[in-house]
Amino acid sequence: MTEYEAILAQSELLYSMHDINQAMDQLAHHLFKEYADKNPLMLCVMNGAVMTAGHLLPRLTFKMELDYIHASRYGDKTVGGDLLWRAEPNTEINNRHVVLIEDIYDEGITVTALRDYCSHAGALSVRCVTLLDKQRDQKVGPPPEYVGLTVPDRYVFGFGLDVEGYWRNLPAIYALKES
Repeated sequence: MTEYEAILAQSELLYSMHDINQAMDQLAHHLFKEYADKNPLMLCVMNGAVMTAGHLLPRLTFKMELDYIHASRYGDKTVGGDLLWRAEPNTEINNRHVVLIEDIYDEGITVTALRDYCSHAGALSVRCVTLLDKQRDQKVGPPPEYVGLTVPDRYVFGFGLDVEGYWRNLPAIYALKES
């Protein structure tokens, strides 16, 4: 058994694919009510939100555009560091309703920076949809307007979130065992 297989074997399942699908249905319902007539620009926050966007977007049955933005504090580490900008969107943000698609609302540092970026680029509104909200104190900035599931203040992975670059592909959300 490899190191990463051992990590998975010793981790706790928090949410199954069934749970995630139910959360996606609810998020899509709320987004439809808010954006069906607004032609929003959906910005997938790379890399973690790829799975969230891939499962959420087919549920959105209204006119919209998709682009991505890439800023990260984690890279392949399990602890956040400085924000590193890797890619800005190619689609014009000015005079658009922007919805950031995030994987997890952890400390709020990244999503606050992304909101500021979009606001300074002239967005009419900037809101955030996230699959996960980590239950922790000491968050900065406004919370996401649309939250799928909550997770404890532990390191979580799967469904787009990684452990040192691995396990983004898992069809579930796991938490590392507490030491």
